[in-house]
Amino acid sequence: MFLRRSALRLDTERMVLRLPAHQDFAAWTGLRAESRDFLTPWEPIWHADHLSRKSFTNRVYWAARASRGGTALPLFLVRRDGVLLGAVTLDNIRRGPAQMGTLGYWIGAPFARQGYMREALAAVVAHAFGPMDLSRLEAACLPENAASRGVLEKSGFKYEGVAQSYLQINGRWRNHVQYSNLRHDRRGRTEVR
Repeated sequence: MFLRRSALRLDTERMVLRLPAHQDFAAWTGLRAESRDFLTPWEPIWHADHLSRKSFTNRVYWAARASRGGTALPLFLVRRDGVLLGAVTLDNIRRGPAQMGTLGYWIGAPFARQGYMREALAAVVAHAFGPMDLSRLEAACLPENAASRGVLEKSGFKYEGVAQSYLQINGRWRNHVQYSNLRHDRRGRTEVR
C-alpha cells in the first residue's frame, strides 16, 4: 500500500511554516507587489512575469519536488490568522560529508521588524539540526543590510567573512557578508560592527 507523506509543517508561537500551495497565489502576489520597493534593493531583478499565476504555479511545483527530493525546504510564513508574512528557504541541501544547506528569506514590508523572521529562523534551524540531521547552515546578505545581519546574529549565526561578487542583486554583482550556524558550535560571538 502506498502511504502519502504528510506535508511538512513547522509551528511557532505566532506562525505556521509550510510549503506554498496554489491557493496562496493572491496573498503571495499581493504581498510581493505591496513590498516591491522594500524588497528589490536586496533581491535579484524580478522577471517580467514574476507576479504571474504561471510563475507562481511553477514555484509551487518546484517547492513540492524539492521538498520531496530533499534538495530544498521552501516554506511560507503564515500567521495563525492565515495572513502570509514572507518566506524562508533552506536550499542547496548537501548530504554525505557536507550535511549542510543555505538559507534565504524575505519578509513583507508590513511585517518587517516585528520578530517574525527571527521566530521562523529558530524553527527552521531546529528542524535542520534535528530531524534533517544537518551540521552546518549558511546565509549571506549585503553588508549594508543591517536588518538581515541583525536577524542572523540574533538567530545564532556567526560572521565568517566576505564573499566577493557573490550574487547579482538588483542587476549588479554584489559582495555579501557570510554567516554560518553550526549544530555543535563552540565559537564565541563573531558579529562585526
